[in-house]
Amino acid sequence: MYRNTILTVLGTEETAINEITENPGVVVTYFKNILPDLLSFLIQLVIAVVILLVGIKVIGVIVKMLRKTMEKGNTETGVITFLCSLVKYALYFVLCMIILSQFGVTTGSVVAVLGSAGLTVGLALQGSLQNFAGGVLILLLKPFAVGDYIIDNGSGDEGTVSAITIYYTKLLTIDNRMILIPNGSLSNSSITNVTRMEKRRVDIVVGVAYESDLAKVKKVLEQVIASEPAVLTEEAKDVFVSELADSSVNMGIHVWVKTSDYWTAKWRMTENIKNALDENGISIPYPQLDVQVKNS
Repeated sequence: MYRNTILTVLGTEETAINEITENPGVVVTYFKNILPDLLSFLIQLVIAVVILLVGIKVIGVIVKMLRKTMEKGNTETGVITFLCSLVKYALYFVLCMIILSQFGVTTGSVVAVLGSAGLTVGLALQGSLQNFAGGVLILLLKPFAVGDYIIDNGSGDEGTVSAITIYYTKLLTIDNRMILIPNGSLSNSSITNVTRMEKRRVDIVVGVAYESDLAKVKKVLEQVIASEPAVLTEEAKDVFVSELADSSVNMGIHVWVKTSDYWTAKWRMTENIKNALDENGISIPYPQLDVQVKNS
């Protein structure tokens, strides 16, 4: 660069050599002319180095704070590692843009090119990116965790969550089938988390004949409830007439049990209710069809 500048000022290489030989002060004059630019460049270089060192320190502090915050929130280890890396590289990119701008580089064009490339890749991998984003949201917001029994109300799939990956959630059904649900659709669907709460209400409806003594029926049902060991005694226990149906009076039962005891308690109480009603002579009506045959 300096050579080209000298040649531009003095004309040709031979002329430059002759001029320097005859007048050595021209070199001094030249360096005097470029000294301001050189000093400006050195100042920019020093500023860039300072920005780099300070930026690296600040990025380290930010990433460390982010990691501690997520660890306190019991975030999955894989998510912590991924997000910390993502934030770190994003901040390093911003730092590089700031340093380049110190040397007069137009960062807008660089960002535009990278943005266009990112848009192209994003369109090509739209489904995968949707699943990826859904996985990150699930792992961060924790609508369910490994071991929870969930129902995807959109697809109707249900089962125990056996694993949550970045792209898929694995459900194990009660008949030992493995279902892989894309996180994109799962994060956009309504989900019922059956086992998230510590206790759950058991609802049972049983129909008795219209001629039955309702006071006696309620007493029998209350005895069944009292004999069920899984029922939480400190919670409300309700026995009531829920509906006057076409062929029966439907009695409703509401009791509370631990979530882990739900199905065992419901199945056992249903069986005990049937046996108790039979023992007390209380009939349970069922649909009947009367057929009359007329002889012609």
